[in-house]
Amino acid sequence: MNKDQALEDLFLAQKPQFDDSEAFMASLNKRLDAVEYVKQHQEATIRRYKMAVVIAFIVGIISGAITIAYILSMPTEVHLINFQVETGVLSWFAANSRLLTATVLSLLITLGLFSIVSNVRDIRSMRTRSLELAAENPRS
Repeated sequence: MNKDQALEDLFLAQKPQFDDSEAFMASLNKRLDAVEYVKQHQEATIRRYKMAVVIAFIVGIISGAITIAYILSMPTEVHLINFQVETGVLSWFAANSRLLTATVLSLLITLGLFSIVSNVRDIRSMRTRSLELAAENPRS
């Protein structure tokens, strides 16, 4: 309690002097320009993130379509993976390679969709946060 009272007394004892000088206004304008620069940089970064998400989505769709078309165009008798070894585990893996590949591709596509949705939500929250900060601190 004594420390809190001492801090309170210290702050109450300080009486800041405000003057309307040119140096203060120049400093204030410099800081506001710096804030504007940061805001423009954040908006540019958000635009780059959106473009990266769109490009990743398009590349994922194209590569997924090519892979699925390749898997479906092969005869069912031909294994996707052939180890040339007749052990129990490897022969089971070779026999079920289509099912395993389809499962892995489905999991990767699901992971990619969740990642895209998460990135879009993060970008939107960053955007709303920056707009709220801009609304709170309007430039006069």
